[in-house]
Order: sequence, then structure tokens, then C-alpha cells
Amino acid sequence: MYQIMKVRELSIILLMIVYFVFVGSINSQFTDIDSIILIVNGSVILLVMAIGQSFVLLTSNIDVSVGSILGLSAAVCGTLLASGANLGVVVFSVICIGAVIGFVNGMGVSYLKIPAIIMTLGMLGVVRGLMLLYTKGMWIENIPNYYKKIARMEMLGVPYPVWIGAFLVFISYLFLSKTKFGRYFYAVGDNTDGAQLVGLPVNVVKVLAFILSGISASIASLIFVMNIGFVSNQTGSGIELQVIAAAVLGGVALTGGVGSVVGAGLGAIFFTVINSSLVFMKIPAYWNSAISGLLLIVIVVGDSRFQKYLNERSSKNPKNSLEETEREKQTKAIT
Repeated sequence: MYQIMKVRELSIILLMIVYFVFVGSINSQFTDIDSIILIVNGSVILLVMAIGQSFVLLTSNIDVSVGSILGLSAAVCGTLLASGANLGVVVFSVICIGAVIGFVNGMGVSYLKIPAIIMTLGMLGVVRGLMLLYTKGMWIENIPNYYKKIARMEMLGVPYPVWIGAFLVFISYLFLSKTKFGRYFYAVGDNTDGAQLVGLPVNVVKVLAFILSGISASIASLIFVMNIGFVSNQTGSGIELQVIAAAVLGGVALTGGVGSVVGAGLGAIFFTVINSSLVFMKIPAYWNSAISGLLLIVIVVGDSRFQKYLNERSSKNPKNSLEETEREKQTKAIT
């Protein structure tokens, strides 16, 4: 049994099930299928951004500018839609914003050797300022109904945004695990100097990681406008911390080289489950931040201890191990 539980994604799913059962024992409505779909749908924005953040974290960097990228992208999306622009033009323009900002972040970190936290923190302020200048501090409304209706459309009983998130997770998973270049992200984060010595394009990988992070924030902004139907002048403020927390909750290591986008996606869902559960438990709103933060710490620490226990058991019985550690797999795949 402990061998099966070694799989990080399965441990997150089991923790989530246990948490669902616990909250469901307090309020049975929490485990209703409609409530579950609503929670998953509400996690899509965080999930999409966590995918992009995972690429950056895997390279042993961090991107705290994603919240402001979401805000600026949402503002551009809203104004273009309100002006009657073609949907294809809107999507292309918004994605280009994220790609350009991500490229600037990547160049600063990779070639100018600016620490990632400093570079992206600076860009957070710059992009947030650009958003306020662009919108003049005004809210953007009058989003066309056809665009807002997309969020309510369903396929097989599941809202379209959820399918978009699932598709992005699947594509990212295939890229990271099934392609040679995708495995470079793990190698760069695990041992940057070693990756350079064997001839891997370390700087290119880092720049691409930031570009993908920016694009994911822009895609999330398209879903945000679709779901909310307006853009405030504080859109995206503070969400970068939730994105990082969701990825870490899903097993993506801050030190780089370990984790998966599947785990990050599950972490985003679990993070949303934690926040949503407080409403079902009828806890006063002013307690929400403190309790959700405490629960996050308890779950992450408890899961890390559990994973350590499983690894120790596995090291004592190597013949019973179902799979190698993730770092070993990535090293073998590249060499």
C-alpha cells in the first residue's frame, strides 16, 4: 500500500478525499456533485496559472509578476471585447501580452543575471502601473454577452473552462514527460551547472519557462473575464502568492527539478477546496485568511512528512519500489 502512496498525485487526491469527507460530515451539501463541479470550475484560473508557474519553479526560479500580468491582460481583453473586436484578435493580443512580459522576465533572469524574485517583483510593479495607466483606474464593464455565456456552456455536464484547464494540463504533461526538451526543465532546476556542462541550452530553457508562465497568466485572464464579466482596477492583485502556494501544495519544489503540472493542477483544486470549505462550515469571513493559511501549512507539512516516511520505507526495501525517484528518472532520460 505504501508503494502506491508514493505517487505524489495520488497522495494529494487521497488527502483531498479525506478533507471532503471531513467537511461533508459537517455540511453534506459540500459533497454534492453540483458543489464539486462549482468548486472545480472556480479553481480553473488558479489551475491555469499554476501550470505556468510550475515551469518556472522547475528551473529553480520563481515568478511573482503573474498577478499583474493577469490584471493587464484582463484589462486589454475587456476593452477589446467592449469595443467589438474580433474574438480571434482578442485572444491573440492577450496571449502576446503575457508572452512579451514573460520574455522580458526571462531575459533579465537568464542573461542579465538578475535574481528571479527581484526581476519579477519589479515587473509586478511596472505591469500593475501600466494597467492603471491603461484603464485610468476605471473598471471595465460592458463585456459582450456572447463571451460571458461561454463560461456557462457545458460539455458532458462539465463547464467549458474546466475542459480548457484539463486540456492545458494534459498538453503540458505530455511536453514535460514525453519530450526530450521538456525534460530539460527538470535538468536545469536539478543541477544548473551540470546541465551547462553537458551542453543543455540553460538560458533558453529559463526564458521559455518565463514565457510560458506569462502566457498561462494571459490565458487565465481570458477565463477570468469570461467568468466574472467585468474587470476591476485590482484584478489579479495578490493572486501570485496563491499560485505559488497551489503549485507547492501539488508537490512542485521551490528548489527546482521536482514536481509535475498534474500535481500543480491538483494543488490548485485543493487550494480552492480549502477556501470554499470555510463557507460551507459557516466560518465568519474575517477568519477565512487565517484558517485557510493554517490549513495549508498543516497539509503541506503533513504531506511532506508522509512522503519522507514513504521514501524511508522504500529505501529499506528497494526491490519493492514501484518507481524511481523523479530526479533519477529525469537524469536517465537526458543522459
